[in-house]
Amino acid sequence: MTTPGGSAPSQSVRALEGLRELVLAGHFQPGERLVEGRLCDQVEVSRTPLREALIRLDADGLLERREDGYYVARYDLAALRDLYELRVVLELHGLRRIAQNPGLRLDLELLAEQRAFWDRLLSTPPEPGPELVRADETFHVKLSAASGNAAVTDQLRAVNARIRPLRMYDYSTAERVHATTVEHLAVLDCVLDGDVEGAVVLLRQHVGDSLAEVEDKARRSLTNHALHAVG
Repeated sequence: MTTPGGSAPSQSVRALEGLRELVLAGHFQPGERLVEGRLCDQVEVSRTPLREALIRLDADGLLERREDGYYVARYDLAALRDLYELRVVLELHGLRRIAQNPGLRLDLELLAEQRAFWDRLLSTPPEPGPELVRADETFHVKLSAASGNAAVTDQLRAVNARIRPLRMYDYSTAERVHATTVEHLAVLDCVLDGDVEGAVVLLRQHVGDSLAEVEDKARRSLTNHALHAVG
């Protein structure tokens, strides 16, 4: 792994990326307490950059900070499905509200800004990682906000916060980044062209694909952990 200029990454970058990879790959059991000294050896960094990485992954929701240290966050796949179902209801509400009430208008300027943002990402794809989760959340929140129902948008933000830790699994490959970008642009193009019903269909499929990806990666993580434990 090197930086864009070809030089070796800093210890801070190596600590963050190395620790994130270990967590997402299932090297630790959900709820397991992490030992700093052992982690330093595993990712080959000193304690200061490692602690910075622990703080970042706590903020991302992959770890939980307690009085005696950091623990790998626990997750519940059944609860995840329930939250995704609620997410679909909230997200589709805004578009259906517009489709069923011709007198209402979407905030097209807000959507055009998102269209420009994701078009740039299509031309210059970012590296997979948690930043994409935040960008994706922004897309969905803006799409909801454009329909004009602030209460529904606030509820969507709350759901996003609850599923965020597991959604880190959704953007671990360049293929997922590309697919998401293309899907976002397709939804936006439908809305901006006045085909709100078409956008509803695409949005439902998009969120369903996200759930399938997250569940698959999370199950693989649990399987990998079991294999590491046996080994």
